[in-house]
Amino acid sequence: MLQIVTWQRVLIWGLCALGILLALPNAFYSRVEAHNDAVAAMATGSTAPGLAEQAAGWPAFLPSGLVNLGLDLRGGAHLLAEVKVADVYETRLNGLWPEVRDLLRDQRATIGTIRLQPMQDNALRVRLNEKPEMAEQAAALVRGLARPVTTLTGAGASDLDVTVEGADIVIRLSEAERQATDDRTVQQSLEIIRRRIDEVGTREPTIQRQGADRILIQVPGLGSAAELKAIIGTTAQLTFQPVVTRTTNPDMPPGPGNEVLPDVDDDKTFYVLEQAPVVTGEDLVDAQPSFDQNGAPAVSFRFNPSGARRFGDYTAGNIGNPFAIVLDGEVISAPVIQAHIAGGSGIITGNFTVEESTELSVLLRAGALPAGLDFLEERTIGPELGADSIAAGRIAVMVAFVAVMAFMIASYGLFGIFANIALAVNIVLIMALLSLMGATLTLPGIAGIVLTMGMAVDANVLIFERMREELRTGKGPARSIELGFDRALSAIIDSNLTGLLVAVIMFALGSGPVRGFAVTTGLGILTSMFTAIYVTRLIIVTWLAWRRPKTLVV
Repeated sequence: MLQIVTWQRVLIWGLCALGILLALPNAFYSRVEAHNDAVAAMATGSTAPGLAEQAAGWPAFLPSGLVNLGLDLRGGAHLLAEVKVADVYETRLNGLWPEVRDLLRDQRATIGTIRLQPMQDNALRVRLNEKPEMAEQAAALVRGLARPVTTLTGAGASDLDVTVEGADIVIRLSEAERQATDDRTVQQSLEIIRRRIDEVGTREPTIQRQGADRILIQVPGLGSAAELKAIIGTTAQLTFQPVVTRTTNPDMPPGPGNEVLPDVDDDKTFYVLEQAPVVTGEDLVDAQPSFDQNGAPAVSFRFNPSGARRFGDYTAGNIGNPFAIVLDGEVISAPVIQAHIAGGSGIITGNFTVEESTELSVLLRAGALPAGLDFLEERTIGPELGADSIAAGRIAVMVAFVAVMAFMIASYGLFGIFANIALAVNIVLIMALLSLMGATLTLPGIAGIVLTMGMAVDANVLIFERMREELRTGKGPARSIELGFDRALSAIIDSNLTGLLVAVIMFALGSGPVRGFAVTTGLGILTSMFTAIYVTRLIIVTWLAWRRPKTLVV
């Protein structure tokens, strides 16, 4: 039917007007961005000068969503990090030692005394001192500590491989558990990196896994790769460990199950600590910068119920003994337990500045990286390069837009102008949807928009060519227009659905730039179908009702 009822007309023009409204902030990018940053800062309680003026730079009643600019357009920092997953094996086995020790000590009458041997090849070794012939029986006891591997691929497998070599019981992580640990470590590292970057308020970072043990990190707008490494590069492994003794000899043999760590403030003081911690940073639920009783900067913390219970039990049983607060392999504080610390909260003191206590609280709050990172690739993309990319992208869009408009006008005259109006609406709707989604626009995304321009007028070409065929058969203007739209519809839908399917596949299987291209292409296909079928039709019907031409030139 050629007629379009009033409510359909209102809906079509209303959607076009809404698209213009949502896309409008991108025409005033710097002003709206300053407004959004000021509003976000004021929401957190900031009273920095000039925030009110920046917030007032854009009317509050207008939309303020922007299309975020990617690293290649805005400039910023790029890192490719490799997670040192093997580090987790040793930590995991060291944490298992207290359980093994307590289990075998209970059987001392049967198997004799035991001694922990130096770790080799990521294996925990326990030697039977007096009765080596009982090693198999002791190994059977240790196998009872094994747990099922909690992954689909490792279903039915045990997490520990326990073997006997002479008088030694050798405990290793099973292959299934290693694979599960690797995957868990990378996923945990990825989420912690994301939280750390979000803590400092950076805009639309790209943080994604690449391969088995690598993580790609791209943060638009950040000054340098060194600044990004400072945010994410600190492991922030916090532990609370029992103190065996204090020494000035860094080469002092620590003894089985112990380790020697330096004092962070005194390079001549070292502590011999039990390797197995009482609680770790994983038990923290909150950490905030604060001040101690002397007014010096400190960090207050709070444990979860499990950590609070272990911390409380340990302090209750060790009043008068020191314990160490260890951060990334250095003792930052070693207070003496004065009383039972119940409730699971406390304070970390040290020679902190206000900035250091704030930074430490952010790192602890975001969580500890389970393993170290090796930075394989780092790049800083300056804003000048981003500005060049934006200028090149703008030129590409304008050249494509002008070329398509010129072709349509040359080929179809007045109807080509109608198609160009629909094309302009199509681009506005793409920008509106990208702003509504908070999507990130990159150079491949701009390529997708340019490609969409050609695809958008394809539908109009099909419609207009169909109109010409109907006119050749002697039909009148109104009937030719109606049949042109109706008979071209199936071809338009088929071609656009196949293109949309390809965009969905690229988004599902691709990553990074490929996904950016897929998003803009997919959105462009949807908006081009709307503008070709509805907007162009409404414009032509309105023109037909106004002019009532006797003949039609397409």
